[in-house]
Amino acid sequence: MNKTHGHVGWVFLAAALATSQGACSKSKDNGDSVNQNQTQEGPADQGPDLPRLTGGDATKGQQVFRFETFGNEGFWTDAARLPAGIVAAKLTPVQALQAGLSVNVDALDAATKTAVANELAAQGTSGPLLNDPATTLALLNANAVIGVVVKDSNGDGKLDVATGDKVGVSCALCHAITDGSVVKSPNNLGGGSIGKQVDGPTPHNLNVGGIFALAANTRAFFPLLQVKFAAFGNKSIGRAPSDQGLTETSTEAQVDALVGNPAFYPLGTFDDAPDGTGAQQHIAPFFRTDLAAPWGTPGDIARLENFDNLVYTVLLDPTSLVTPEGRAFLRALLDEAAGNELADDYLTILKDTQVRGKGGVVGEGFPYITATQVTADKAGTEEAPVGLRVSEDALRDLNAYTDGLAAPAPGAFDATLAARGKEQFAARCTRCHNVAQSKRVPSFIVPMKSIFPGYNPTVLAERPAEAGVRPIAFDPIQNDPSTIFDDKTVVVDASRRGEPRGSAMPLLLDLGRKDRFLHDSSVVGLTSLVDPMRGDKAPHPFYVPDAAQRTELVEFLKSL
Repeated sequence: MNKTHGHVGWVFLAAALATSQGACSKSKDNGDSVNQNQTQEGPADQGPDLPRLTGGDATKGQQVFRFETFGNEGFWTDAARLPAGIVAAKLTPVQALQAGLSVNVDALDAATKTAVANELAAQGTSGPLLNDPATTLALLNANAVIGVVVKDSNGDGKLDVATGDKVGVSCALCHAITDGSVVKSPNNLGGGSIGKQVDGPTPHNLNVGGIFALAANTRAFFPLLQVKFAAFGNKSIGRAPSDQGLTETSTEAQVDALVGNPAFYPLGTFDDAPDGTGAQQHIAPFFRTDLAAPWGTPGDIARLENFDNLVYTVLLDPTSLVTPEGRAFLRALLDEAAGNELADDYLTILKDTQVRGKGGVVGEGFPYITATQVTADKAGTEEAPVGLRVSEDALRDLNAYTDGLAAPAPGAFDATLAARGKEQFAARCTRCHNVAQSKRVPSFIVPMKSIFPGYNPTVLAERPAEAGVRPIAFDPIQNDPSTIFDDKTVVVDASRRGEPRGSAMPLLLDLGRKDRFLHDSSVVGLTSLVDPMRGDKAPHPFYVPDAAQRTELVEFLKSL
């Protein structure tokens, strides 16, 4: 959930947006160049002033971040059936860690802490406690699995998945780690950790696709996956081959095979757009959100609270897309035919898999989310894309909490080289980035032709005829579907805010813990990112030719 940040970027492609019309900047160029106004310390931020809700309670915001679901446990338990899948798979704590899930040791009672510590000391992770499926359920019931939240659904005063309590998901699933004080997470090999919870940093090894595949009804995630559209010539867009795109008749095994394959759904990524495009982006951090705006890799959402609302009302409960307002949103997002097709196919899946919404009727009573229906003039806007808005106080408190989360201290780096690297950065990178990371990230959008010189898209479909909205267009790098840079802008871009199709810029913090770069995770290592061997047509082709200077720049980036 953060600006180019994660959980998570998104879209509000529906009716003209009163909320963004006043905030959007004027066109800054012809769409083919980056900001030319710069100093040695960074660019002049030509982007708009993007306001946010302020005055919240950060203490309450922590509870929202860690435990608030707004009722999405209805989707995760009754539609996707995640807890049923966990039980059926006999998932052990070790397997949960291998999927990138982490455990907050502070949520465990004293006896469990002692038992885990003793077993780890004697047997490491091969002991019986951490390889027992019953322990997994105990960790869930303690709300110790970060971001996987058990609610007292049956009102008996205790948490117990086995007796009918439901499981939902909070922000922390994708935007928190632990300090690894009990079990460390291997940096590049996959795996979660056990320790004290640390909110904000990205869990780079989180296997979102694998977690989806654990669910007993993975088909319930259909709009968030790679879909084959009849309206687009029975083709699909994503990391899987086009002919492997999903349809309403795809089996559970076929869906599991797609999302459970790291080549198609890489570690540390999440697809945060319900547009049927397999456009997973690397989950970005969610600390110091006061420094970042707009939101989403394409920079399509102006305000943080609107991004958070979309996460709750659509991404964590996509059944909102089969409502009249959700259908209207999909039609504006895609086009009339494709939008209707996606909604119709999704409803077919929900009915075929016997999903009961509120009220207990198959195929009816959606969404599960607890939110307010907005007035007709606000439905389809950035503020309420599917006509729903969760608690404004909770959104305000969440802003206060994530705005105040500090970036992690850097890991090991060479201070002497980093000092020289800072000079390299100031000389080479300040057309787009600030040297001082305490400054707000510039809010202008870097146009696609600047960030990706090889961009030469094919128009797939025209949008509804509204001024300034660009057509649906796609250009896989060298026609290689395994490396897709423009996947986040095929359908979603910032044109609705009067901005070019392109990329918003990230915070350059906590990079030393990260091993894959660009939003599509296509570049392994900071050194490779700035190596001209990638070519002048590749995404983000901003390089340091001299190897020694590359090393200096990398050490500076690691130090931030």
